[in-house]
Amino acid sequence: MYKIRLQEFEGPLDLLLFFLRRDELDIYDIPISKITKEFMSYLHLLEQLDLEVAGDFILMAATLMQIKVKMLLPKEIDEKGEEVDPRADLVKALLEYKRYKEMSEEMAFMEANMRKFNYRGNYDEDPIQVPNDYNTLLKNITLYDLIKAFKNVLLDRPPEPVHQIRKFNVTIDEQMNYITGKLKDKNSVAFFELMLDMHDRIRIVVTFIAILEMVKAGTIGLRESYNLNDFVIYGLANG
Repeated sequence: MYKIRLQEFEGPLDLLLFFLRRDELDIYDIPISKITKEFMSYLHLLEQLDLEVAGDFILMAATLMQIKVKMLLPKEIDEKGEEVDPRADLVKALLEYKRYKEMSEEMAFMEANMRKFNYRGNYDEDPIQVPNDYNTLLKNITLYDLIKAFKNVLLDRPPEPVHQIRKFNVTIDEQMNYITGKLKDKNSVAFFELMLDMHDRIRIVVTFIAILEMVKAGTIGLRESYNLNDFVIYGLANG
């Protein structure tokens, strides 16, 4: 007796997407007869090898057969007088699955690349230079760290009355100037310290956006703080 290893698929949509890519078929104009035949052959092979067949594959096989039958019948007309394509729901499901699958593959690729980095601590003695990329600007700081610090600052503020409507004249440019002014006296400032005098949530939000814009522009950088829930903002040579 010998074993046959089949290509593993995460589900029926993954199998259908494989058929479409392999044969370079148009996802918006699926040849139902061809796809159904391929799908049933795969399903039959699973049964022949005494493998446990998932219910989702059987359900998809039934769906394909139903669509195939509808394709042979006279076209249905909707309320707008347009022909109803029996494949429409299947195409929508495939496009959505394709989008999430590609996103998952991209995130897995990014995760694999990040595993190659090994960060060191204590950047206080490093000379200040203008970095060329975000990996240098964000020293050991991740998006999760920024959001966590931002959330802690917001939670530290007392709740504001919801019945009173106020208009705040605060802009990103103003808060960028505010941050630049804070960094003139000393080259670095903790995020929590920067927010000490801010009591309005909207001003905190705009200031946080200003920090991200300044990092993007390369005028400031961020690094770890001794307080794990905080981070340090430091000025750059061209800032």
